[in-house]
Amino acid sequence: MNESAPRAYRSELRARQAKETRTRIVSAASRLFASQGYQATTIAAIAREAGVSAETVKTSASKAELLIAAFEVTFSGSEGAETLTDTEVASGVLDVPDAGFLDAVLSRITTANARGHALWTVLLGAALSDPLVDGALRGMLEHRRADLARLVEELVGRGIAADLPDPDAAAEAISFLLSPESYQQLVAQSGWSEERYIAWVRRGVLIECGHYPE
Repeated sequence: MNESAPRAYRSELRARQAKETRTRIVSAASRLFASQGYQATTIAAIAREAGVSAETVKTSASKAELLIAAFEVTFSGSEGAETLTDTEVASGVLDVPDAGFLDAVLSRITTANARGHALWTVLLGAALSDPLVDGALRGMLEHRRADLARLVEELVGRGIAADLPDPDAAAEAISFLLSPESYQQLVAQSGWSEERYIAWVRRGVLIECGHYPE
């Protein structure tokens, strides 16, 4: 009798169940952090929202770790990715022809900002008092700078950007244009449509890339 097959099945089943539980917990944490903020959201509330015990939540992650995971999954679809190219946000975007590349990037980032801007605000606030969140935030900002530096290189390589005298400065400016903060202020707070927002971002990116559209 081959006992390894039943053991392998049970192991795979446990792993799948653990992953599904983790997904429920992170989804529940995302909803509560976005609606109630960091301080008001408790482990017990996350457990009730996820339909699991508080002990299960604690075993999965700390409150700070859940906030970090909640933002990463909500914004990009993945936890712990070091670059957006490793997430669903940028999946396949490098295969888009030059003529549609910039619009594809802006559309993907706008969608991610729409999903994640509320949690980004919570993350910024929590970082002021929680060292773990602060460290994660610093890492995210470093990854964002690296991603935008690579984007500028890609734009130059595709002829969308001019041969820039200071590509790092362009990347820093584009980083703000594409940030959750800009989406939060202009769309969520000021009521801009996403079409107007994308047009504004596109114009700003082209200007930073050395082009001055009419």
